[in-house]
Amino acid sequence: MELECYPMTQTPPDLVPGRQSRNWMDAFASRHPYRCLPLNMANTTGWEILCPLTFTAEWNGGPSQADIVITPERHNADLTHVVTSHFSRGVLTMHPQYLFRTPPGWGLLAGGSPNHMKDGIQPLVGLIETDWLPFPFTMNWLFTRPGKVKFEKGEPFCFITPIEHRKVETMQPVIRSLESNPVMHGQFEAWNRARTDFNKRLASGDPDAAKEAWQRYYFKGEIPEDLGTAPETHVNKRRLKSPRVG
Repeated sequence: MELECYPMTQTPPDLVPGRQSRNWMDAFASRHPYRCLPLNMANTTGWEILCPLTFTAEWNGGPSQADIVITPERHNADLTHVVTSHFSRGVLTMHPQYLFRTPPGWGLLAGGSPNHMKDGIQPLVGLIETDWLPFPFTMNWLFTRPGKVKFEKGEPFCFITPIEHRKVETMQPVIRSLESNPVMHGQFEAWNRARTDFNKRLASGDPDAAKEAWQRYYFKGEIPEDLGTAPETHVNKRRLKSPRVG
């Protein structure tokens, strides 16, 4: 399948596979958050659109477009092609500058880069039917309070993930007791015993537990022994393709 990306300008923002690293994750002792596979997978399941320039945006709390002031680090004639105050009421609008086309039935979930934090402003999320839409969409951020925010050149300002969205409607949530699935119940109990024992040994200063540091069942795609195996579909690293010229 192809995700067709049509630039709307001569110099569109860079489009790159989602990157795993986050500053706040790096700041932890031993970079502990990277042990959380769901975080790593979310960070890399999609493509980042990178800010082509550095700018600050300041909102005074007012309801009009003029209440957001955008200041580039250096003069840039293309500033309004990148960022504007368009919708008022503290909404900052940024322009991916691509027209995307997905296969039939597929759309793009567009929002902020997962687990990428910005104090004072929140990315809004949209699901776009890019299998037919003949014009580009905007990426919008909402100030959570009056103040100033800064976007750095090379920082992701939009994150896109293809999704076969109509199939979601065919899925039926069903609430069942865990006991109704004996295999899963047994696997859970085995994991829970192993987890409880490991945490007790770690808290007591057991050297083997300290050396192990953390259990890796999920990261490695393993189920506690003697209770079956995880499916071959398990993934612990995402490998998305970089854009190429068609």
